[in-house]
Amino acid sequence: MTSSASALASVLAVESDPGGGFVSPTIAEFYPPALAEFSIFGIDFTITRITVISWIATAAILAFLVLASRRMTVVPRKSQFLLEGSYSLVRDNIGRDVIGPKYKQFVPFLGALFFFIIANNAMSIVPFFQISPMSKFAYPLVLAILVYILYNAVSIKNKGLGGYLKEVAVPSGVPIPFLVLVTPIELLQVFVIRPFTLAVRLFANMFAGHMLLVVFSLGTVYLLGKIGENFSFVFAPFSFLMALFMTFFEVLVIVLQAYVFTVLTATYLNGAVEKAH
Repeated sequence: MTSSASALASVLAVESDPGGGFVSPTIAEFYPPALAEFSIFGIDFTITRITVISWIATAAILAFLVLASRRMTVVPRKSQFLLEGSYSLVRDNIGRDVIGPKYKQFVPFLGALFFFIIANNAMSIVPFFQISPMSKFAYPLVLAILVYILYNAVSIKNKGLGGYLKEVAVPSGVPIPFLVLVTPIELLQVFVIRPFTLAVRLFANMFAGHMLLVVFSLGTVYLLGKIGENFSFVFAPFSFLMALFMTFFEVLVIVLQAYVFTVLTATYLNGAVEKAH
């Protein structure tokens, strides 16, 4: 049912080929027309369909968190059980096990990060939305920048600016002659590659998942439209099954990518809270 509705929504969003051939989705889907444009203090802002989807996802997860945490009981309801299980995952399995004894101060940030990502990722399988804001690079990039700022701030606070830069630029155990090669690589890795790959990992998985879902959904509708014209329609069930399979696979990706992003953030914070050697 979800796949059929998603397919329908995708078909409405893609122009048909004048020649009657199959039109595959393009990256134009990630750059929808502006719904509103305005400027604040000389900075231009644009609101698109993806922006609205992100607002809806954020409002939905906030509503869930508020409602599930009201009137909590000893024997948890389904929503309370889901909330407690998710929070326990972030607090214990990610915060405590990865960061260590100083994990408590970071749990609110990790929790907000996890729930925000998973809510926005889930929009990729919601009928009539069927796209995750995280499949647009700007969203995971902003999250990676926030993680990057927090990591550097905590590192400087715990190690001092000099100690932090020394730890990054002069890794322990590396012979002095090799520092000419190792130091630039370490600086590039910490200040450029680490935040970039953190963002790209989330973006690439959600981007690919969206494209695959749309391809098979559109393929199903296109092949069904060939009934009476040729024998192509016999392949429609296979395309539909692939769309259905990819939808269930996308559920796994939705949760896994939120978990991985949060775990990597905790890993970076673990290195930040440790004193310089």
